[in-house]
Amino acid sequence: MRSSNPVFSRRGFSRDNGYAGFNTAPQAGYAQGNPYAQNPYANNPYAQQDVQQGAPPQAPATTGRMTMDDVITRSAMTLGTVAVGAVLAWALLPVSSTSYGLAIGSAIIAFVLAMIQSFKRTPVPALILGYAAFEGVFLGVISEMYNTQWSGAPFQAVLGTMAVSGATLLVYRAGWIRVTARYARIGMAIAIAFVVVMAVNLLLVAFGVAEDGGLRSFGPLGAIVGIIAILLGAFFLTLDFKQIEDGIAYGAPKNESWLAAFGLTMTLVWIYVEMLRLVAIFNSSD
Repeated sequence: MRSSNPVFSRRGFSRDNGYAGFNTAPQAGYAQGNPYAQNPYANNPYAQQDVQQGAPPQAPATTGRMTMDDVITRSAMTLGTVAVGAVLAWALLPVSSTSYGLAIGSAIIAFVLAMIQSFKRTPVPALILGYAAFEGVFLGVISEMYNTQWSGAPFQAVLGTMAVSGATLLVYRAGWIRVTARYARIGMAIAIAFVVVMAVNLLLVAFGVAEDGGLRSFGPLGAIVGIIAILLGAFFLTLDFKQIEDGIAYGAPKNESWLAAFGLTMTLVWIYVEMLRLVAIFNSSD
């Protein structure tokens, strides 16, 4: 499958052109549309025996396959790099037009690195960690700027991001959300429409047609748009969770855990930035 978040596209574990990975749990004859599913138990006689006896197939026990521990470790590394970059930028770069320029430059570099990784067939840890580092610088600068005007906003945004991601994981694990092909298509259509509308809004603001940020203003309309953006971030988290679940079940190579970490980091950054704006909007109305 190929999954995306509202900002960047990235390769899914099954690397096909559709959403074959958004099927239900793996079955004995699920070899279609997923290269890892073609014969994931070829090197595991115990798994083959389970399939022959009619038992539900389990994830391959062979070494070199992605595990949840791998995903957690790589995600901790990428998110840790983002955090270190943000802390250093906050501590070393005072709020000024120069630091704002550095933030924009860092965001552009992070975007370029993310796009390069997205079009590569295999994960490149250096690109992923480089993306995380520059993204961290960007977040550190804008967080300091928001904190200068709305004291405590970054801390509240972090708590909000944790709450959204935790609630999304809880809902997903409870089975209240089923990530199917139809679910993914509808969500992606909404996300693409949202990005297009935001791009048009940005152009209108840039040419002076829309005032005070247009749809991204610090008023009630801006708050509604921010909430929609955060909900889209939660939607992409469910796609990330499904990708990870399928990658482990289908016996994806161990290095694919870097892609899982890459996707989770981008989605969490998206949610944090939108949460930061939303907190600022609510604080502005006090």
